[in-house]
Amino acid sequence: MRKIRAVIFDLDGVIVSTDKHHFQAWKRLADSLGIPFGREVNDRLRRVSRMESLEIILENSANQYSLEERRELADRKNAHYRNLLTGLSPANILPGVINVIQALKDRQVKLAIGSSSKNARAILRAVGLEDEFDAIIDGNDIPRSKPDPAVFTIAARRLGVSPQECLVVEDADAGVEAGAAAGMTVLAVGAAAGHPRAARSAENLAGISADELLMAESVSS
Repeated sequence: MRKIRAVIFDLDGVIVSTDKHHFQAWKRLADSLGIPFGREVNDRLRRVSRMESLEIILENSANQYSLEERRELADRKNAHYRNLLTGLSPANILPGVINVIQALKDRQVKLAIGSSSKNARAILRAVGLEDEFDAIIDGNDIPRSKPDPAVFTIAARRLGVSPQECLVVEDADAGVEAGAAAGMTVLAVGAAAGHPRAARSAENLAGISADELLMAESVSS
């Protein structure tokens, strides 16, 4: 059994959920362009990059947009989203998160965030958790998004531990694949629960203790 010395958490869907904020920001942009946007389209945007999400929305537009114009639209969406983030508070932290973080700290386990979002620090600051992690790796630090393992390998390097000593907590299939590709043990929660490359699964962090996290065994690739 591997000894886990560090836990790397995905952010959205693991620590906090900002799904409704993304929906509201995309809808505001779509409405301004006269493009229909509802829950069905929004569901296609989950775990997809900002530019890929924009392309999905523009499928319903009669207009053509240059690359520069599309980038400007993506920036407008992000501005809407960041404004909405100011409404986040500790009440938005998902169940079990605070208890698990404190329990891991009590056991001298290093903690990191490994997120593809470029807004990770803003989100953590809004919910009062920015100072709880030894390292925060986000979309500003990585060359490619998950399932590329870069976000996790960079986190391990900054924490000063080997990939084999890390546990990744993820709620998306791409994140589970990224953690496994990095050579790390993975706990899958939420929508990713039951993923074959995860060592263990739980509905959320309220469903598993810190000791159970640290006992998770790796799954061979």
